[in-house]
Amino acid sequence: MELRVLPDERVLVVQEGDNLLAVLNRSDINLIASCGGRGSCGRCLVDVIAGDLRFNRKRGKKCQLPEWAANQVLACNTTIHSDAVIMVPYDGRRLNAHKVLLNEIELENPYEFGPLFRRYSLQLPEPNLTENTDDLNRFLIELRKVTGLTDVRVNLDLMRRLPGCLREGNWRVSAVVSRVGNYAEVSDVSPWTLADKVYGLAVDIGTTTVKLNLVDLQDGTIIASAGDYNRQQQYGDDVINRIIYATEEPDGLDMLRQTGLAALNGLLEAMLTENGINPQQVVGAVVAGNTTMIHLFLGIPPKWLRLEPYIPAATTPQWVRGYEAGLLMNPQGLVFCLPAVGSYVGGDVTAGVLATQIARSDDLRILIDIGTNGEIVLGNRDFQISCACSAGPCFEGGGIKCGMRAMAGAIDKLEITPDYKVFFNTLEDQKPVGICGSGLINALAVMWRRGIIDRQGNLKRSLSTPRIKEFGDDGWGFVLVESRYTAFGREIFVLESEIKNVIRAKAAIFAGMRSLLNHLGLTMDLVTEVLIAGGFGNSLNIENAITIGMLPDLPAEKFRYVGNTALKGAQLVLTHQEAYTEIVDFSRGMTYLELSVGNDFMDEFISATFMPHTDLALFPSVR
Repeated sequence: MELRVLPDERVLVVQEGDNLLAVLNRSDINLIASCGGRGSCGRCLVDVIAGDLRFNRKRGKKCQLPEWAANQVLACNTTIHSDAVIMVPYDGRRLNAHKVLLNEIELENPYEFGPLFRRYSLQLPEPNLTENTDDLNRFLIELRKVTGLTDVRVNLDLMRRLPGCLREGNWRVSAVVSRVGNYAEVSDVSPWTLADKVYGLAVDIGTTTVKLNLVDLQDGTIIASAGDYNRQQQYGDDVINRIIYATEEPDGLDMLRQTGLAALNGLLEAMLTENGINPQQVVGAVVAGNTTMIHLFLGIPPKWLRLEPYIPAATTPQWVRGYEAGLLMNPQGLVFCLPAVGSYVGGDVTAGVLATQIARSDDLRILIDIGTNGEIVLGNRDFQISCACSAGPCFEGGGIKCGMRAMAGAIDKLEITPDYKVFFNTLEDQKPVGICGSGLINALAVMWRRGIIDRQGNLKRSLSTPRIKEFGDDGWGFVLVESRYTAFGREIFVLESEIKNVIRAKAAIFAGMRSLLNHLGLTMDLVTEVLIAGGFGNSLNIENAITIGMLPDLPAEKFRYVGNTALKGAQLVLTHQEAYTEIVDFSRGMTYLELSVGNDFMDEFISATFMPHTDLALFPSVR
C-alpha cells in the first residue's frame, strides 16, 4: 500500500497493519514523541486526509487530546489498513533542526599539549641472515626508542598486517600510538607517507543534541565542528522514556543505538568529505555524555539505571575500538568514554568540572547544567559533591501543550505591558510556533511581575483581560499569542497547571543546590561563582531565573555562562594527557549525593514551590 505524506509530497510503501509512527520514523519524518510512543504525551498528532487509518482510542485515552484534534490521530496508536494520505505540518510537531551550541566560549586551558593519540614515523633496520630479529620485536624496539615508552602493546589484527606494511614501506612505517601514562597501544600501522595526518574526535552525546569537533592531533587545531538534534528523541524525550523503550520494545536497545550512531556518523561523514579526510585518518575519539546516553551509545542494557538502587553497568567503560563503537573512523582506533559518577551524573558533568577547572580552584563554585535532569556540582580543589534533581521535561518544552525545543519559531523572550499586550521574540525571527524553556521562565517572571499569577502560580481570573480564559478540560490558561499571529492559526498559551509544573521544576533545581550546601553545612553566600553550562543555560536570563526562584539571589557578577563544557572537556582529554589523568582521578573521588535518600531534599523542594520561595529572606532583591 502507499502512504502519501503532505506537505513533503512523499509516497511511502507500507504494509497493512504497520504502525504509523514507526513508518514515519524509518522514513526520516521524525515526529516529537516525548513519551516514546506509549500514547501518553499527545505530541505525535497527524492530520488524516484520506484512507483507513485505525486509531486505538482505548490506548489513546492515556492522553487528553485538545479539542482541535478531533479529526487527527496519534501516530503512535494508529495502524495503516489502506492507501492513505496524511498531513504532518511544520508546526512544532516535527523534530527539526535545533539551536545547537558548539564550542564558542573560550575557557582557561592550563594543560600542556600532549594528545592521547600520536603518529610516529619509524625507520627500522632491514633484516638479513645475521640480523634476524622477528618483525614485531624489530618494530617495538624502534618504537620504544622514539617514544620512551616501556609497555607497548600490539593487537592481533595489527600483527597480521605488520609484515606486509614493513616491506611495502621499505622498513619505514607510520605508527599511531594511543598512550596513557606509561601504557601505550598501537592502534594503526601503515607504510609511511608525508601526507598522512591523523585526527581525533571530541564528541558530546546529549539527550537533545549531538555535537562533534574534528581535531588535528598534530597541533590541537579544530578542523571542523558540527551539531544536530539527537534523533533518539523520536523514541522518548528524556532518558527515562528511552530506558523504557530500550528495555520493553523488541530490538529497542539496538534501534536506539543505531539511531544515535546515524546522527553522529552523518555529521562526521559531512565533515570528513568537506575537508578531504579519509575515515582511516581518524584514529581516536573521546566521548562525553550522561550515563544513559553512554549505555545506549555502547549498546549496554540501561534497564537498571531506573530501578532502585539505580546502579549503572559501568561508570568508566573500558576503551573500545572504532569498529566496536560503530563510529565512522579507523576501525582499530580507540574510543574513550569519559567517566561518570552515578546513574544520573555522567561523563558530561565530569567533563564540565574539567573544563571549568573546579577541581583546581581554591574558591567554592557551583556548576549547573539545567535540563530534564538538573545536574549540579559543588566544590573546589579539596572536594567535589554532585547530585541530579529531576526537573521534568518542561525546560526542554516537554509536557507543555504549546511547548517545544529551541527550534525555529520558538518564543524565547517576551514582555507584557500593563494593559496585558504581549510582545515576543522568536528564534530565527520565524512566525511563532510554540514556546521553549527559556521563554517559559521569561513568561513566568513577567506574569508574576505584572500580577497575572500569584506566588503559587494561580492565575488571577478576576483581571480584566480576555487573555485569561478556560481551555476546556485543560482548565484555565493565559494566551501568549493570538491565533492570527501564529504559524499554524491556533493560539499559543500557557495553562495554569503548566505554570505550576514549571514552578515545581525550578524548585527542584534550587532545592538541589541547597541540599548540596546543607550536606556540608555551608551557606549560599560562601559560593564565589555559579557556572551555568549547556545550550539552555546560554539562553537563560539570570534576572528572570532569580525572580522565579530557580537560581540563588546572588550578585550578577557571580554568574557566568560557560557554554558547552561537555564538548570542551572531551576535547581537553583528547589533546592533553594530563587532563585524562585528572578527570579519571577526580571522578573517582567525587561524592554522589542521592537526593531520594533522607528528607532534606524534599523539605527544600516544598519550600521552593512558591515564587520565589517561602523564605523571602533568601531573595532580598526580588520585589
